[in-house]
Amino acid sequence: MSRTLKPLPVTSRMARLACIATAMALAGGAHAQQGAATKPAPGAFERAKEGAAAAPVLSSPLPAGAGTAVPSGSGAGYHSPNSPIAPLPQRNDVVPWSVLTDLSKKTTKDGILPVFNDAQKGMDKTTQRIQGFMVPLDAKPTQTHFILTSVPLTCSFCTPGGPESMVEVKAKTPVRYSLEPVVVEGKFTVLPNDPYGLYYRVVDAVPVK
Repeated sequence: MSRTLKPLPVTSRMARLACIATAMALAGGAHAQQGAATKPAPGAFERAKEGAAAAPVLSSPLPAGAGTAVPSGSGAGYHSPNSPIAPLPQRNDVVPWSVLTDLSKKTTKDGILPVFNDAQKGMDKTTQRIQGFMVPLDAKPTQTHFILTSVPLTCSFCTPGGPESMVEVKAKTPVRYSLEPVVVEGKFTVLPNDPYGLYYRVVDAVPVK
């Protein structure tokens, strides 16, 4: 039976975007190294953190030695076998995270930017299915704007990945928030220089069983 938590109470557009940046910061995302011109306005993080006790964030430090083979903030992250949350099930109808996370990065005056390979470029502006763990951006039981991640950010035993392990989703049909894996289908876009450090986005998404 699916388990649900009350999502973070966020109402304003700025606060929702700040939550995206907060999720990226938890994963050691590249946007944290960008200049001040690309960061949310001062105070946005504080406003977004109101009611943070209900938010699905990393709750405690990683145990000693957990995920040491995978640096935090890079790649797909590490889903520990000690996690109470089951890993993503094998599916043949979704884009594997190994495909999304197989990229290099370059440092520019704007920060650390993704260098997409041919496979990733070939998916740009095409319909794709993505499977992941939901990071909600609104205080509702169903979400129309959220993040999917390859590793659950609620897991204290897991090591978060980098921005390549996250996909922003803007749904056409609301998707119920759950700790269980979520699958959506929609128009997939690669983001070569997103101001919030995201690398991928899916729009007009609908939930898929």
